[in-house]
Order: sequence, then structure tokens, then C-alpha cells
Amino acid sequence: MSIKTFQPLHLLERWVQENNELVNKWKQQVGGGDTLGRDQSQTHLRCCSSEFHKLLMKIQGIPPLADHTQLELTVVYNACVCFTAQSQFSEAELLLTQSTERVLQVHSTSTEDDPAASDPHLFWRTVLKSVGNTALAPCVLRLLCLQWAIWLSTCQLKTIQEFQNELMSVFERLSTEVWDKGRKSSDDPLLVMDPRKLVELLQICTYIAQGAESLSEGQSSEALSALHTASSLPAPRTLIAYTHLLSGSCLAHMGRPQMALQCYRKALETDRRCLCALYRSMLIYRQLGNTQAEIQALRLLHSTLMLPSATEPPLAGTPLLSPSLLLCSQSLSSMLSVPSALSILHNLALKCVLHGRVSEGVEYYLDLLAALQSEDQHGMHAGSPPLPRLPELYLQAGAALLMAQRPADCVALCDEVITTTLELLPERVVLEEPDEECEAGSRALSGGGEDRVGMLLWTAAAYLLHGHCNTHLKDWKQAVTHYARCFNLLVKVRLKKRGFQPQIPSADMVGKQGTDLCILQRLKGLSLAGRGISFTQTDQLREALRDLQLSLQAFPECATAGLWCGEVLWRLGRRREAAACWENTWSFTPQSSEELEFDILITAK
Repeated sequence: MSIKTFQPLHLLERWVQENNELVNKWKQQVGGGDTLGRDQSQTHLRCCSSEFHKLLMKIQGIPPLADHTQLELTVVYNACVCFTAQSQFSEAELLLTQSTERVLQVHSTSTEDDPAASDPHLFWRTVLKSVGNTALAPCVLRLLCLQWAIWLSTCQLKTIQEFQNELMSVFERLSTEVWDKGRKSSDDPLLVMDPRKLVELLQICTYIAQGAESLSEGQSSEALSALHTASSLPAPRTLIAYTHLLSGSCLAHMGRPQMALQCYRKALETDRRCLCALYRSMLIYRQLGNTQAEIQALRLLHSTLMLPSATEPPLAGTPLLSPSLLLCSQSLSSMLSVPSALSILHNLALKCVLHGRVSEGVEYYLDLLAALQSEDQHGMHAGSPPLPRLPELYLQAGAALLMAQRPADCVALCDEVITTTLELLPERVVLEEPDEECEAGSRALSGGGEDRVGMLLWTAAAYLLHGHCNTHLKDWKQAVTHYARCFNLLVKVRLKKRGFQPQIPSADMVGKQGTDLCILQRLKGLSLAGRGISFTQTDQLREALRDLQLSLQAFPECATAGLWCGEVLWRLGRRREAAACWENTWSFTPQSSEELEFDILITAK
């Protein structure tokens, strides 16, 4: 009889020792001073989960006994933490189900033909009721924490919401009395992760995930209340910063931009690496029309993104179940996303040029082109908005260089675009009639999947800019040549309306702004206006008048063409017509010619 009593105790001690050795081995690996690489950490994690699972198989090899059920559930906890940390959720849930069913067997509670077995809520309520306040209660609560973590990691927020009362009770009990009573003996089996830390992490992550979901559904007030509660919870600085960030997003959606900015500032003060708060602040400044603050925020965001720490968060000290594992919902990910460093640099360059800080914008454009040519993709990551195509960036930079009185540099970029695209241009491009329901506008009817019309527009815009550079240098003959090349490319485009043959498009066919057809007509108008002005400088007034009038037909809002047309008419002695032309021109409130040309180039796709 004594031998039968001694054997389970002997096994129990050996299993406790084996469990504790595995836990200590893990803690030495992650806390030994050497930061593990991601691959090393994952390899060690797989090894630990395998060893815990082997130990569990030994323990479950005998019928469930109350004497060693606490050890069994502790090993289940350790194994499930390792499985969950590797995103092996089905394996973890299977262990949780099997172990809790054995708990019910110990308490003589059957799950066969019980609807609770197929309903996770009823099942866990049955388990909690069966253990009550017994010695197994802390162990079962730990396992419920892991089930909570799995629900959160797999974005089952509705399940969590339906089980909210029980989960909050778990938080209260594990944070206070149950855990404290369980730490009596130094011979107790060790845990790979402190349940108190885990339940605190789960609570704030749940508030954050639910707040993000409510915000995405337009329920800003409800989300704001939950996030306010979460901001006062004990949690890592990164998560507290997220609560301030999401609170700011709620306030922004509620039309309170100044209060939103205060929340974003709190997020940055809490965690200086919360770059999404800086990005959201920039968007608020843009909304408010505060260009100075927007540019400053863009500059700061770009410089921060270029730091190694911004793109390579440290691995040291990261818990087994990290916030990034628990917070993976699509709605939250979109709110936390930040464009790449190169995207921010492009926005910064564009914003500076469009708001009078041309020399700054030029330097940013040159930095961007240099980074792209050297294939320096620092700060690029998935989910970033795509940069414009390289020819578009060359054209934008060229337009900025011309505005900065650097025509020679602009010519170099234009020649690069022309050399790259000219041989690839088709003999003729046919555009479909613009579809009212299609926001992307018309596209070329051509095979091969290439954007033929976009390539043609890039080349034409490069010739246009080249002509402007010649005008800047007062080389009128070369200016006429390049404006003519631009126009000759553009007339290759035909518009095909339903039921009609393809025809040359005109201004009255232009629908939505920003479509290929709209850009085509603007480029036509500017090229004709440029050639007409060049003819004026060489006293070829009749040719100048022809081109300027054609320019106004193609692009009636072109104020430069209207003013010069009036000038030519006046010089030809047709003063009444000149006065009418000027009066009609001044009835518009146009952009300056340089800004207008730059606007056309940045919309050419």
C-alpha cells in the first residue's frame, strides 16, 4: 500500500522538476543578456512547446487524479502560451479543451451529449462552476486567460463581448486574491508567463481592439468612453499611447480637431515611437489648412522614419504574448499604419513646391530621386501608399527645378523621360468614352497590359517642360520645336464614343477633372499657348494668333493664352476683339501659369 502511495508522489515531484527546468531554461535564454534574433527566438520557442507537450503526454498518460491535476493544468498553461506565441491557435485550443474536460471528469461532471460542449460560453461557464473556489480555480482561470488571448488574436471580438462579465471577473480574481494564495511554496510548478501580467495585457488590448472596431463602425462616442477607461490601466507605454491615439481619432471623427491634436500630443509624450500619432497630427493640420505645421510634421516624420529604431523595434524584453500578436484586427492596423519614409518625402517635396517653398521642395525631390536610383528602400514597408511611377517623379522634379530657375537641370530630367519612353510609344492611341461610374477615367484600348496613354502623356509633358526651359533661355526656335513635338504626340490620341468612329477629342468632351482626357486637353492647350507665345517673340503674329486661339479652344481656362491672345490682337490692330478677349480672360480666377503646369504634371498618370 505504501508503494502505491509513494509512486504517484515520486512521479509528481519528477514532473514538477522537469516543468521547472523547462521554464528556467526559457527564462535564461530570453533574459541572459544576449538579445535573441527573431529566428533564434522562434526556434527556441518551438523547442520549448515541444518539450512541454511531451511532458503533458506523460502526465495525461494516467487517469486524471486530483493530486496532480494542478500540475497538469500548469503544464497545459505553459504549453499553450508557447503555442499561442507561435500563432498555433488550433493546437492551443485543442489542449485547452482536452485539459478542461479532464477537470470536469475529476469533478464527476460529464460533457457527453451536453450542448455546453459545442458552445464555448456554456462550456467555460460549466468548467468555472465545477471548480468553484477549489484549489483548481487559479489554474482554470489561467487557462481561460489563454482562451481570451486566442479569441483576441483571432479577432473574435463578439465572442469576447458576450463573455465580458466572466473575463472581467477573471481579471479581478487573478489580479488579487487567487494568485496571492497560490504562491505558498517554492516547490510549486513554475509558469513561463506571469498570469497577472497576461490578464493586464489582455484587458487593455481588448479595450483598444474594441475601441478601434467601434470607431471603424462610426460609434465614436462609445469608443471614446472605453478608451478613456483603458488609458488609466497599468500597461506598457506603447499601449497607453495607442489609447490616446485612438481617442484622438474618435475626436477627429466627431469634428473636434483641436482636441484630437491634444490626444495625439499625449500619445507622442507617452511613447515617442508612436509615429502614427505624428502622422495623424499632420493630417489634422492639412484639414485645418495650417500648411506651416503640416510641413513641419512631415519633415519630423520623415527624419524619424529614417532612424533605425523606427523600423527595427527591439526584441529584448518582449513578452511571450506580445501586443502585436493580440492586436491584429484590420481596423486597428489601418489606424496604426504610417506611409513609408519615401512616401513621406514625396509628400513633403510636393507640399513645399505647391506652397511657395520651391527651393526646399527641389532638394527633397532630388533626395527622393537619389534614394530611388540607389535602390535605397529604407523605411519602405507593406501597406504604404505606392509612389508615383518614376517618369512622373522625374516630371514633378523637373517642373520644380524650372520654378526654381534651374532650366538646365530640368532639361536633363526631361531628356531622361523622353529617352526612356519615346521608342515605346504606339502610332495611335484610342480612348474609350469616359464612363460616368468609373472614377479612374478613360483608359487606352490597347493590348499587352501597358498603360499606353500614360506613357504618351509623360513624353508629351517632358517635351512641354523642355519647351518651357527653352523659353526661359529665350531660345525661341527650340521652344517652338519642343512645343510642336508635344502637340504632335497629343494629336495621336483619338476618343471612341459608343456607336461612332474614333475622333480627335475636344474641350466639350472633357468630363471629370483628373481623367486622361482632361489632362490631354490641358497639355494641348499649354503646348499651343507656349508655341504661340514663342511665335509672338519672333513677330510671327498670325501664326501666334492661330496657336493661341486653338489653345483656348482646347483649354478655355488657360489664362496665359487668353492674355497673350489679347496682346496679339491689339498688335494686329484688332483692339475691340483684344479688349473682349482680355475681359473674358479676367472673368476667370486662375492659378498662376507655373502652378497650373505643375498641377497638370502631378496628375498625369
